Amino acid sequence: MRLGITMFATDRTMAPHELAAEAERRGFASLYVPEHTHIPVSRETAPPTGDASLPEEYARTLDPLVSLAAAAVTTERITLGTGILLPAQRDPIVTAKAVATLDRLAGGRVALGVGYGWNAEEGAGHGVPWKRRRAVAREHVLAMRALWTDEEASFKGEFVDFDASWSWPKPSGRVPVLLGGAPGPTLFAHIAEYGDGWLPVGGAGIREALPALRRACEDAGRDMVPVIPFGTRPTPEKLDYYASLGVGEVVLRVPAGERDAVLPVLDEYARAYL
Repeated sequence: MRLGITMFATDRTMAPHELAAEAERRGFASLYVPEHTHIPVSRETAPPTGDASLPEEYARTLDPLVSLAAAAVTTERITLGTGILLPAQRDPIVTAKAVATLDRLAGGRVALGVGYGWNAEEGAGHGVPWKRRRAVAREHVLAMRALWTDEEASFKGEFVDFDASWSWPKPSGRVPVLLGGAPGPTLFAHIAEYGDGWLPVGGAGIREALPALRRACEDAGRDMVPVIPFGTRPTPEKLDYYASLGVGEVVLRVPAGERDAVLPVLDEYARAYL
């Protein structure tokens, strides 16, 4: 089983490019970093953490693509992923070029974890029609895929519309798009249509959800996609359980802190599980 790591990277934590190098040195297979463009001060959306107020780290996240570009320079083998990027809040043409450039610089090691978003106020700052954010995210990813794939790319949709265009660089290969989110018909339909895997945050409820995801893939005429439990706090029993479900990769959570808080946890995980 491949083991990766994720950290809530901010301007007050260990730098992602340093973390990537340390993770690769210990034998971890991937590093994922999150995205929040900004956090409006006045908010009504309840924190997803269950806290009374949103932890400050949400407002301090680094740009994930810039962070991973730095990590590409300090590493050679480790997969560099977003966990997660919010495509509904991003211009798809600009983001497609940024991801393709990153993938070129990283030698084809990029994985694009994406999600719909939970913070309505953050989405409003980008003009996202909140009840349609899943449809917006879908079109943005499909438009990016066209720009990555076609020599003369065009897209006609409800939210994205551009005529035949040239856009280089192209990625080194197919950039895997991994969708995060709670299990449900919409998520699984989107994974089956345009995704390359599912990132269930925390990993709870996977066994019960697998039949529905498998059916969605079958209905779309494709093989079952990988399932990568994300942000997991590991135990031997939990990893054995995932392995029994056919899971090939798990992304472990490390604390959002400086080197002296993060490296001992990396060492502990490496001794116990690698």
